[in-house]
Order: sequence, then structure tokens, then C-alpha cells
Amino acid sequence: MRTLLLLTAVALLSPPGLAQPVTTLDAQTPSIDLRAASLIWMDPTGQASIEQVASRKNAPSMAPAQGDAPYSLRAKTALWQHYRLLRPAGDKTSWVLEFPTPQLDLVTVFQRPPGGTWFSQTAGDTVAVASWPEPGRYARFQLELPAGEERDVYVRIQHATDIDIPINATTANSHNQRLQLEYLGIGVVLGALILLVAACTAQSWIYDDALYGWYAAYTIIIALAIAAYSGVAGHLLWRNFGAWADIAQGFLALLGASAALLFVHALCGKPRWRWFDASVHWTGLAGVPLAILYANLARPYGVQLVGVYLPLVVVLGIGTAYVAWRRSDVVGLWVLAAFTPLGLTTLLAMARIFGWISTNWASQYGVMVALTIGVPLLLVTLSIRSRERHGVEAREQAMASQDALTGLLAAHLFEDRLNQVVSRAKRHKEPAAVVFVDLVNYDYIKRTWGTAVAEQSLLRSVIKLRRVLRDVNTVGRIGEARFGLIMEGVSSRTPVTELAARLIAAGLMPLKGLQPEVILQFHVGGVLLNERLMDGPALSQALADLLDGMAARTRRPIRFLDPELTHPMPLEADSGLDDEADNND
Repeated sequence: MRTLLLLTAVALLSPPGLAQPVTTLDAQTPSIDLRAASLIWMDPTGQASIEQVASRKNAPSMAPAQGDAPYSLRAKTALWQHYRLLRPAGDKTSWVLEFPTPQLDLVTVFQRPPGGTWFSQTAGDTVAVASWPEPGRYARFQLELPAGEERDVYVRIQHATDIDIPINATTANSHNQRLQLEYLGIGVVLGALILLVAACTAQSWIYDDALYGWYAAYTIIIALAIAAYSGVAGHLLWRNFGAWADIAQGFLALLGASAALLFVHALCGKPRWRWFDASVHWTGLAGVPLAILYANLARPYGVQLVGVYLPLVVVLGIGTAYVAWRRSDVVGLWVLAAFTPLGLTTLLAMARIFGWISTNWASQYGVMVALTIGVPLLLVTLSIRSRERHGVEAREQAMASQDALTGLLAAHLFEDRLNQVVSRAKRHKEPAAVVFVDLVNYDYIKRTWGTAVAEQSLLRSVIKLRRVLRDVNTVGRIGEARFGLIMEGVSSRTPVTELAARLIAAGLMPLKGLQPEVILQFHVGGVLLNERLMDGPALSQALADLLDGMAARTRRPIRFLDPELTHPMPLEADSGLDDEADNND
């Protein structure tokens, strides 16, 4: 509004027919900023024609341009600019008039050939890119300038918000070279995002990790938002849809901000303040309905909606990462490093869109640079969080199959293995030995020195068991201080006796430097399946009864279940057989 009042005052005070300065296009300067080289006039109704503006008699009074000052373009207001350009005599360079702002709504350039009438060309993101005179990321027009002659060029601009409009006259060669470099940089960013989407989709399917799937969805939205913001999507993806091209930037910006906040919230976990957690959660979810609302609002109100939501997302996202970091979560630091540059460059881009700052390289391409840095950092963060989750799941699975203290097989799995060995012994007569080992003085250690020393004694017992056993033997913890061993392929008592003797001797040798000096007393009970074959539960109960029946200070700490005895044939049956033999004789 201040710019409009200033221009009106200058126009009222300026004498009619203010001379238009001539801008010489010199090939030695391949790109010239024209923002301060024009006369301008604000058409409040937007109804003025090129004939009225260019008329020598009834032309409106124009004022000098204010350089890179933003223009307040509201409702139907149109900004007219008048340039007088000269290409030196003998110069054969082709020149392009470019407006390197993909967000510009509508721009029309008027030129007039010698002795002809005015002709116009129109571009902007409210017009399908396919109908532009020069399809591309942003509006550009070929200048028809005969060498050695001054030519008037008029520009009519309409936009829904305050905007600083960069306007350059560039040689065709310089423009094409710069355009290729811009597409190369944008292509690298978008290509990296697409590769991340493919990689995360594959990891989500392979590892059955939904978080990688959400990251892939987030990356897709961010890639589309960047493509729309940079003008690549309008040029290559929806070149025939002018209405959607005008909506897509704000719509995808809201969805991208929503996805970013929800993803950061999922990575960093819930903070201890419920109100803050609820604020982050519901603000992230609000992005979807707000994007739909944006698509149905008038552009000025829609831009204001984006201007409120994006800074709020930046504040909440950085706050979430900071809170996670403060509670010593390393993920919070990585998210903070990734999200802070992205948030700041997003605010910078919004400030440029609102016309609060002038257009520069940082405000145009800062978001893409921040994404180039931030997206890999978020992937590292995701990998850390996923590794932590898989570690918890692995420990959970291990707890279901292993004893938490000793790492040996849990009792129910040991019983399953015992039943399998017994079944094979019954079917195939495979030899095996089953041995139960008691740490006899466990209760005494626990009463005398406490639980910590008692658990340490159990761990020492496991170490000694591991030293005397082969790797193929099955070992499990089947009681508080009782261990079960399955030794397959053993058909005599000698290997079992030798193992038990070595274990008992190792327990009686105190560990050097251990305080208190605790010895381990073991009782061993065993059975050979080729001597006594019973069902698994009955066998376990018989060995348990054998150990429970042994005195604490017994002189026979190694015992076996008695072999099964064959019953003799009854005498009556023997007498009958003898009588039958006599009769045969």
C-alpha cells in the first residue's frame, strides 16, 4: 500500500510526458537488471489497454521505477512498465526478456514492429505452460529489436500478493547456459529424492518397517513441492493445467510442511509435556484440511494461510527436535541439524513471496540447498531410530527364547529339545545323555552375600559349563539354580562322568581376586537314553527327584538313574515249555 501511494504521489507531481531513459543492450554485459530502467504506472481497475497506455496524447502519467522495491498488487490492480531498449548497430546478438520468478501469476509483454501494430505474448503460473511463447520454468520472451533502433516495450503484470519482480534482459546464449545449469542443479536434487524414495520403499518392504514407508511418502511430497516451487513441475508435469499450476505451489507447501512435522514427531517421540505433544500432533494433521481449504480460497487469503502455517510448523519442528536433544536423545540432534536450515530457508522463501525481501539467490534456491543437506541427515536419523527399534525387537525375541540372566535356552525350549531327542531315541535308537546340574550352595550364597553375588555365581556356573561342554551340546536354565544338558551321541556313562568331575572340580576352585571368595558346589544327575528311555516330562521329573534326594554334603555328587531291568519269565511258563519238549521227544 505504501508503494502504491508513493507511486501515485510521484505520478501526480511528475510533469506529463516524462522522458523514458534508453537502455542499451550491450553483448559485453550478457545479463542486465532492468528493474530500475523503466517507468511504471499502477492501473487500479486493470482495464487499461496497450493503446491507452502507449498513447501520445492520453497516456497516463508514469513514474520512475523503485528498483527492487516490492509492488503492492491487489485484486484487479495491474502494474504497467515501459522500457525503451536499444540494440547497437551491427550487433547480431539475440536478446530475451525474462522474469525469473516461477510464482508470478500473469505477465504480458507488448512489442510493436516497425510500421506495425502492437502484439502481445502472455505467460505466468495462471496460464498453462504449454501455451507460453517460450515454455519453461518461468516466463521469458524473445525481444524483437532491430539493430541501431530504439524500441518501446511495455509489460503488464498482475499478481495476488506483494512481490518483488526481477526482470532481466539476457542474451539468448547466456540465458540458455544458465537455464541448463539451473536444471542440472534441480535435477540433482530431485534425482536424489527419487533415489531415496526407491531405497526407502525397498527397505520398508524388506524389513517390514512402516517408518521407512512414511519417509518415502514424505520424500515424494517434498519432491513434488520442490518441483512446483522451482517451476519444473509446471513445465514438465502439468504443463497443460494452468489452474492447478497456480494452486499446486501452496497446496503442496502445506502438505509438505504437514508431512515434515509428523515425520519429525514420529522420529523424536513424545515430549513429556502433553500440551506440546498434542500441539505438534494436531498441527501436523491440520495440514491436509488446510491444503484443501487453500485450493478453494481466493489467492490473497490462501497465501496468508500458508504464511501462518509454515512458520508455525518450523517453530514446532525445531522445538520438537530441541526437546528430544535436551533429554539426551541423539536423534534429536540429527533432526535439529536437518530441520533448522530447511525451516530457515522456508521462512526466507515465504518472505520473498510476500514481498518483504528482494529476490536473490538464497531466497530462490535456499530451500533446495537445505533439502540437499537435510534429507540425507533425516535418513541417517531414520536409520538410527530403526536400528534402535530392531535392537529392541531382537532383545524381545531373545527374551522369549533365552534366559534373561544367563543367555541359555529358556526352560520351555529346553523341554522341546528334550522331547525331540527322546522321540529320535525311540524311533531310531539314537544314543544320548540327559544331565541335570544343580548349584547346591546357591541359597546359602544368596542369604549370606545377597542377590548380586548369587546372580554372579550363576554366571560363573554358566562360564564353567561352557568350558567343559562341546558347542553342539544343548544347555538350558530349567530352574533358579538348575541347568539342563543334552549330550547327543553319548552311549556310555564315561563321558558324562568325566564332564561332571571336571565341572565339580572347576567349581571348587575360587576365582583369583574375587571378593567375597565364593566357591561353587555342583550336584550332577544324569541318564543314558539307551539305559532308560522315558517320555520327556517323566524323564525331567525323575532327574529332578534324583537331585532333590541328594544330601547337600553327599560324597557321591554324580549319580545316574538306574537302568531299566528286564523281568524273568514266570516259572509256570517255563514248566509248560519243558513238558512240551518232552512230549516232542
